Amino acid sequence: MSLAENETAVALSALVPELRTICGENGVLTDHSQRRTYENDGLAHHREVPGVVVLPTSAEQVAAVVRLCHERGVPFVPRGAGTGLSAGALPRAEGVLLVTSRMRRILEIDIANECAVVEPGVANLDITRAAAPHGYYYAPDPSSQQVCSVGGNVAENSGGAHCLKYGFTVNHVRGLDVVTPAGDLVRLGGKAADAPGYDLIGTFVGSEGTLGVATRVVVNLTRSPEKTVTLLSAFQSMDAGGHAVSSIIGEGVLPSAIEMMDALAIEAAEAAVACDYPAGAAAVLVVELDGPTEEVDAQVEQVERLCAEAGSFETRTASGAQERALIWKGRKSAFAAVGRISPSYIVQDGVVPRTALPEVLRRITELSAESGIRVANVFHAGDGNLHPLVLFDDAEPGAWDRAEEVSAQILDLCVEHGGSITGEHGVGVDKACKMPRMYGPDDLETFDLFRRSLDPEGTANPDKLLPTPRLCGEQPGVRHEVHPLVASGQAEQF
Repeated sequence: MSLAENETAVALSALVPELRTICGENGVLTDHSQRRTYENDGLAHHREVPGVVVLPTSAEQVAAVVRLCHERGVPFVPRGAGTGLSAGALPRAEGVLLVTSRMRRILEIDIANECAVVEPGVANLDITRAAAPHGYYYAPDPSSQQVCSVGGNVAENSGGAHCLKYGFTVNHVRGLDVVTPAGDLVRLGGKAADAPGYDLIGTFVGSEGTLGVATRVVVNLTRSPEKTVTLLSAFQSMDAGGHAVSSIIGEGVLPSAIEMMDALAIEAAEAAVACDYPAGAAAVLVVELDGPTEEVDAQVEQVERLCAEAGSFETRTASGAQERALIWKGRKSAFAAVGRISPSYIVQDGVVPRTALPEVLRRITELSAESGIRVANVFHAGDGNLHPLVLFDDAEPGAWDRAEEVSAQILDLCVEHGGSITGEHGVGVDKACKMPRMYGPDDLETFDLFRRSLDPEGTANPDKLLPTPRLCGEQPGVRHEVHPLVASGQAEQF
């Protein structure tokens, strides 16, 4: 053990008795095998065993832990359910991992004010389950909503298949109780729909744990729609499918979701779940419409017509829950199903304007042909959020390098067309060194100045979101197999 490592171990050992005073004997984990349970989030390529794991059960305990870390100069990393895909909750070997999974009470379902008050460890879908008897639900729906926590959704500003119509987490958060990096407990907003002054909630949501820890969240509840209809439309080219998307939005129809898959993704889904999509399709669209019955019925006719005009050779319409589930089955399985047709793959998460979809998708096809690296496209077409899956065999010499080059070129394409390097997975560790593709030195310095103004010591989730020399020497993550949560049926990946 080096001198620095020894000093770190001594500092953490000195911290443990005080942490146990705060969180109790069972709320502090020091055994290596227990700590190793938390060494990574959903992006398993990045791993680090945390120095100490704490599991607080109250906001006061969170504040006390963070205050202690601040006083001792020890870094801390907030973590929710660990389903993130950017290594945003990657622990520090010399730090404290602060896990909010035991703070999972739904404190209030306030139908009169159409909101819910929850602790950060509450699973996303549990809010909908609690609100459903009252005719309401929680609209943001990350693919892992059965297990992902609201605190993590707030940290990453999570989206989902239905964010086209309903927006991201930030559009549904009214209030937050936050523990600052100095350990102060502050309240931002509340049950009111809006609050005067600077948008501090908007600043905190999506800050990836670098500005503190949410301990209480007030979220909007949305009234359940009168009717929901799902359509599946098949096309003989990706261009035709992209044209259909632009036509649907351009005619004033706002679906709750428009999802798209290419032939390779369809092949994987068929191999995995036998979803029985139309044979010979080079692309399929899954379009979901919801709202008042008369409006939805009219929109269904519009979508069917626009898809036909764009070149669709088959459109299926489902109105019942069972038929809807059958249509969604292939789409929801596609991400993990890629493991059926490739030993390894890189997960990407870029965004482009809808109007740029056809050109960007054509260029991705060209990049694939030029490199010999297959790319399966599965994405939220309505808001241009691409999830290209770059397939390769890491047993083949040089395959990783070629796949990573294609992956990087796809992100460059997104930025060149006025898009972003991430739409919903966040930056975390995985994309921190890609931030200069979007922002210049002055922008990044401004971000850092703002972050440092709230966390001068840099103890709150360090080395995330903004690039550092150490991070820029690291490689982004590779997916070798289906995530365990997906394999067990607890989560779905889009």
